[in-house]
Amino acid sequence: MNSRFATVGLFALLATLWGFSFPAIDIGLRSLDPVLFAAFRYDIAAVLLLAAALARGTDWRPTDRSNLLAVLAGGLFLVAGNGLLFVGQQTVPSGVAAIMQSLGPIVTSLWALAILPQERLSPVGAVGILVGFVGVGLIVRPDPANLLAGDGTGRLLILGQVVSVALGGVLVQRAKPTLGQAALSGWSMLVGGVVLHATSLVLGESLVLPSALQAQVAVLYLGVFATAVAFFIYFTLLEMRGALETSLVAYLVPIVATVAGVFLLGESITPLTVVGFLVVFVGFVLLKREEIANLVSGSPQPAD
Repeated sequence: MNSRFATVGLFALLATLWGFSFPAIDIGLRSLDPVLFAAFRYDIAAVLLLAAALARGTDWRPTDRSNLLAVLAGGLFLVAGNGLLFVGQQTVPSGVAAIMQSLGPIVTSLWALAILPQERLSPVGAVGILVGFVGVGLIVRPDPANLLAGDGTGRLLILGQVVSVALGGVLVQRAKPTLGQAALSGWSMLVGGVVLHATSLVLGESLVLPSALQAQVAVLYLGVFATAVAFFIYFTLLEMRGALETSLVAYLVPIVATVAGVFLLGESITPLTVVGFLVVFVGFVLLKREEIANLVSGSPQPAD
């Protein structure tokens, strides 16, 4: 019983840390250029995670091919790809940006089908994917007549971020790295941070560090709590409860982010956006119905 309460507490804490990251991005964007802001986030997290890996005294350097490929995939797609979220949130409310992340598990399944040979898709699973995309259509609602308008472009950029992060996760899995999670994530964030800094330079963003206190707090919160600390919680849950149950945090984060956005930033979420989120969740349930049934019944899940 105590273990179960501890798990629930960790889920709630992780959802809170990640949920508040979306309004924190909005606050930081008032003083920082978006790609540079993203780079600062991963600079801090890379230092903390690599220091933790080094302190453990285990092998923490990516010297063989599988680890190098995993770090490269993680850096380019999982980390640098997140720069699209920061750019997109310049015009998209933090609650909507968080809700769009709920498509991640479905997009990850699509990439896995294309890249991982052991993955298979049933007819009901295919329906689940289609339902999920209907849901994201309700959230994004692109206007063909005005597709490049600020809000529409921002939502498409965030959709691109979801696709990039999902691809990165599958490529890391395919590489089969042997590094510890702290080292793997730390090196990936270092690589991604370098890419983001280079991109920021190419875009001509300002190189000035944030002087506004709110921006400094946002950068520190994202780097320390929403990335480094959240990482430890995430992988603790992964070890305790497995991949499927841990992935369900993607459906708690938007709730926290939406509430935080309403109270902290005065944002509003349309009913159609909420409906879209629920439709995406239904698609996920259809896609992962067998694993969810095993989870509910307490049956062991097959190893990845």
